[in-house]
Amino acid sequence: MTKAVQKITLSPSRDVPFDKLVLSQSNGRRIKAGVSVEELADDIARRGLLQSLSVRPVLGDDGTETGKFEIPAGGRRFQALSLLVKHKRLAKTTPIPCIVRDGGSAILAEDDSLAENMQRVALHPLDQFRAFAALRDKGQSDAEIAAAFFVTPQIVKQRLKLASVAPALLEVYAEDGMTLEQLMAFTVNPDHARQVQVWDVINSSWNKEPFQIRRMLTETSVRVSDRRAIFVGVDAYEAAGGTMLHDLFQGDDGGWLEDPALLDRLVTDKLQAEAETVAVEGWKWIEVALDLPYGYSHGLRSLSGDPAPMTDEQYATHAKLLAEYRALEEEYAGQDEIPDEIDTRLGVLETEMEKIETRPLIFDPLEIGRAVAFVTLDRYGALAVHRGYVRPEDEPVEETAVQDGTDPAVAGQGADRDLTDGHASAAHGGTVIMSGGQPIGGDLPEDEDDGALKPLPERLVMELTAHRTLALREAIGRSPDVALTLLLLKLVTDTFRTSSASGSCLEASVRHVYMSAQAPNLTDSVVAKLVDERHAEWEADLPLGDDAALWDYLTVLDQGSRLALLAHCLSFGVNALHEKVNPYGAGISAGGLTRRMAHSDLVAQAVDLDMVEAGWEPTVDTYLNRVPTTRILEAVREAKGEGTAQLLDHLKKGEMASEAERLLKGSGWLPEVLRRVDLVALDDEDRAEGQGPDVDAEMADSVSEADLPAFLTDDLPVESVSMLAAE
Repeated sequence: MTKAVQKITLSPSRDVPFDKLVLSQSNGRRIKAGVSVEELADDIARRGLLQSLSVRPVLGDDGTETGKFEIPAGGRRFQALSLLVKHKRLAKTTPIPCIVRDGGSAILAEDDSLAENMQRVALHPLDQFRAFAALRDKGQSDAEIAAAFFVTPQIVKQRLKLASVAPALLEVYAEDGMTLEQLMAFTVNPDHARQVQVWDVINSSWNKEPFQIRRMLTETSVRVSDRRAIFVGVDAYEAAGGTMLHDLFQGDDGGWLEDPALLDRLVTDKLQAEAETVAVEGWKWIEVALDLPYGYSHGLRSLSGDPAPMTDEQYATHAKLLAEYRALEEEYAGQDEIPDEIDTRLGVLETEMEKIETRPLIFDPLEIGRAVAFVTLDRYGALAVHRGYVRPEDEPVEETAVQDGTDPAVAGQGADRDLTDGHASAAHGGTVIMSGGQPIGGDLPEDEDDGALKPLPERLVMELTAHRTLALREAIGRSPDVALTLLLLKLVTDTFRTSSASGSCLEASVRHVYMSAQAPNLTDSVVAKLVDERHAEWEADLPLGDDAALWDYLTVLDQGSRLALLAHCLSFGVNALHEKVNPYGAGISAGGLTRRMAHSDLVAQAVDLDMVEAGWEPTVDTYLNRVPTTRILEAVREAKGEGTAQLLDHLKKGEMASEAERLLKGSGWLPEVLRRVDLVALDDEDRAEGQGPDVDAEMADSVSEADLPAFLTDDLPVESVSMLAAE
């Protein structure tokens, strides 16, 4: 016998006048959340009441209905309606749609209130996007949609931006295969095929962070903050047909440029145009390069020029700025602290005066005709022009010196050297603009026939000079002072002139070691500036270009100066670089690299090297963003203790690196590759003897307010701090 299915009876619905409704004390909602009552009232006024109230009759003491109805579910809607009645936008007797529960029901009023609020499901973000898209397709603007749903236009734009994600990825998200943050990261690049390709890689990788998705989607693009983009300008790039990527969900510094090839072409064209402007000044040649290598002027003679005189207008402006600067200095001279606005104003005045004081140099026209100018970009994306450098082969050489063989750079070499009397630069017919060693403008000067005699037969010259070489070896071997002068002459030539510019009778040399891998700010570092300053001081004193004069100069130089010059020249041959080992013979071997590093440790100990004093510090760019999070935490742990490191271990890598940079600033922490081996050994011995940092482990692990990450020291509500601590 089939059992009859019990039928369900729903509570009836009816319209109840507003003035017959009262708010039940059984309503479970006590805390304000979500859309405010005022916003809900505006929404009801615009579209009407979308959801009925759930009510129960109010019973008297005798159990009979009083004609009033209490509301256990729908209290916020009732409050919104009350607000409309208060503002006389709704009549007190307006009938309100209600679901009327039987007063004798076994279901408690609190049960109804809790069920209504807990069983509702918030709209999925993907459904929200589709609903917003449908509204916009039917003519509503982003602002109208935002106003209707009490969100900001930015949120509407962000949800609609999800339309740029491949449909296949939207389906993955709908099935909870990825997070909303991951989905939003895909909007940075509208190329659906590339999005799917990146997802296939990310999905099988351990690193599924949104920042990794953004990085992969923009790895072939160039940030607007890149100096090339700053130099060209986004408007010029877009005018040339370039396209942009933008991220609505995170700050992107203005976006990314999608066409690096176009950008590089625009940079090259603009640099060449700037070079042609500089060429009007009459330089023999101009080198155009996006990046000038460290030591680009090595071996070149620097011209000394005089600053251009100030114009009357510049002079008046400078005097006015200086007067204001001195007046402010005198006014606040006796105060312990200068107000921020005054300090800012002093900085502005200094900058404006520096602009006027940094005027172009005026060079000798004859020197300009044989010199070079370098056209490049600085690290901020501004044009940088370095003028006034002369190659050794462009130095003037007297014809008589060539004929009688007194010039050691050309003796016995035949007619492979241009003759000039100091005025031949005018015969070159225009400036040669070079890029990467190739001319990009103008014509290369043709070699001139100097009419010199043909050299002696090569075999005869070799035999004759063999006798002379042996005699010189014997003489130098018993003349230590002359040997030191000869060594200095060769090293000075190697250091201050190009190695191919002139020969030498001494097979001893300093090979200038260039850094194949270097940080972009190495040229601006403290030690680089010290080296450059010392180099410039020696260069200003040395009679370069005339080996005879240089020999006389070195001969009369006092012993202390000779040794200082020797040390400076030798320093350019120091090579403590870690290089990739080549097991096939070319390059350095594993054993050779080990010996090099050990040798460099000995030198570091001898000179008492301190990389902290040398200006290196761990920043996001120099170290922290280029190592795993475990390395970041290790650095903070070593510098600030375990307690501080634990405050960072839950952060994402980008945030962790930024906080670590702040915490490590001024700590003197160094990665192991920059530490002195002898000092590390001493630390280990102290630790073994109980005298190292472990003695004060508790102090090291104590966290001061200064060590706290920035997000913990902000003025957050107590609830937020508790949540962060719980995380």
